Amino acid sequence: MQQINTDSDAPAVLHVEPVLAVKDVSATLRYWSDVLGFENTWSFGNPPNHGGVSWKGSAFIQFSLQPDLADRGRGHSIWIRARNLDKLYEVHQRNGAAIASPPEDKPWGATEYTVEDINGYYIHFSAPAGDKPIRTKPPGENVRLALRKPTRFEYNKVLSSIGWATPSLNLVEPPGINGVVALDAEGNAIGCVLLLGDNEGFYYIKDLVVDPAWQRQHIGTEMMFMLMGWLKSNAPNNATIGLFCGDYLAAFYKQFGFMQATGMYQQILRKETPRESDK
Repeated sequence: MQQINTDSDAPAVLHVEPVLAVKDVSATLRYWSDVLGFENTWSFGNPPNHGGVSWKGSAFIQFSLQPDLADRGRGHSIWIRARNLDKLYEVHQRNGAAIASPPEDKPWGATEYTVEDINGYYIHFSAPAGDKPIRTKPPGENVRLALRKPTRFEYNKVLSSIGWATPSLNLVEPPGINGVVALDAEGNAIGCVLLLGDNEGFYYIKDLVVDPAWQRQHIGTEMMFMLMGWLKSNAPNNATIGLFCGDYLAAFYKQFGFMQATGMYQQILRKETPRESDK
C-alpha cells in the first residue's frame, strides 16, 4: 500500500526579518523608501521608535531606535538577493545611493554590489552571475530542427541521455500539442522540447533537453526560438506561457521574453510498503 508522506506537524521556519539599531527611525524609513526603493513602510510610536520596510512582500527589514547600539553597529552588513540586478543598480545610482562597491562577479557565482545606508550599514545586493543577456548563434550545419513533437522513441532517447527516462516513456506518446526536435545528420534525435496547453489561453513549456554530447552549441537556444516563433504566430492574444526553471537558468529564458514570477509547487513523496520477498 502506498501512502502520501505528509508531516504537517513538523516545525518549520517560515520567515526571517533582521532588526537593525538606528539613531533616527523616520529618517531611516525615508532613505530605504526614497533611495533604495522599499516602497512599503510602517512605524510605531510618535515620534517613531520602531518601524520597518518591505519590497513587494518579498524582503522585510525592521529598525529599532537604539542610538548607542547603532554607533557600535556601523560596518555590519545585510545580504539581499535581487532580480534584474543591473536595472536595480541603475535605480540606486539615479536616486543618489552611496555606492560602496560597483557590480562585480564573485568567486561564489554571484554578481554583487554594495550600498552604504545612512546608518553606516553595508547592503549587499546580489544575483546569480548568469543573470545577463546571452548572445546566440545558430547550431552547426550538421543539426536541423523540426517543428513537431518528438516521437515516443525520440523523447525516450533524449531523456535517457541525461538520466531522466523511465520504462513508462516507451509505452505512451509524449504529452503536449507541439514541440521541437533537434536531429543530427543521420536523423537521430539529440534534443527536444514539448509545448503543453489548452490552445486557448495557456501554454506550458516542458522538458527542454539536449544530449550532453551536443550541448554548448546553442541547440537549446534555437529550439526555443523556433517554439516561441510558433507561439507568436498561433497563440491567441494575451495568452500566458509558463515554465519552471532554476535561478541559474533565468537569464537564458529572459532572452525569449520571459520574466520571473512568484510561484508555488508541491511534490508527492510516496512510501513503498515492503514486499513479502524483502522482509
